[in-house]
Amino acid sequence: MEVLPVEDRLTGRSIAKASRRAALLDAAAQLFAERGYNGVSIEDLGSAAGVSGPAVYRHFSGKPAVLSALLIGVSEDLLDGSLAVVAASTDPEAALKDLIRFQVDFALSKANVIRVQDRDLSSLQREDEQLVRSLQRRYLEVWVDTLAELSPDVDRVRLRRKTHAVFGLINSTPHTTHGGRAVPDLAGLRGLLEDMSWAAVRI
Repeated sequence: MEVLPVEDRLTGRSIAKASRRAALLDAAAQLFAERGYNGVSIEDLGSAAGVSGPAVYRHFSGKPAVLSALLIGVSEDLLDGSLAVVAASTDPEAALKDLIRFQVDFALSKANVIRVQDRDLSSLQREDEQLVRSLQRRYLEVWVDTLAELSPDVDRVRLRRKTHAVFGLINSTPHTTHGGRAVPDLAGLRGLLEDMSWAAVRI
């Protein structure tokens, strides 16, 4: 039997710590979306995640660090996920369809995060805001590169505008879902967003 190095083994304690950190980020996404970053205290975050306010400091240095972890983390996930989607696709058309599905999945599952970013990105510390914007630009370019393979004669400025328009369409989901409440016809909404996005990028 192969014995993993100590640093590669997950202990019960480390799993529990990661779980509490994830719960705090989920609580932050919901509370920040509902009340705005400035309307939420560390005590509020702890209470929503089932821990005391001071216990939050075991995972984050303060409320700014929570917002940074939330928005930087999701930006990194989008970039890494998009690169994986493109790498796994068989051709540019399939890659574009998969990117649309990927973004729709994100919008439907992370509506609160989208609302937080729309309203509270400027509340990040300057360095963290610049990092988020850099990650977002790189994510955008993954789409533009894919579109350019399908339409090599189209100017990249136009392709960026198309991509921004599609993001706007898909990311309108937080408003459609009425503050994160369940959508009765989720499959229908997913299909509508995918169909409209595909039509938009192919104009």
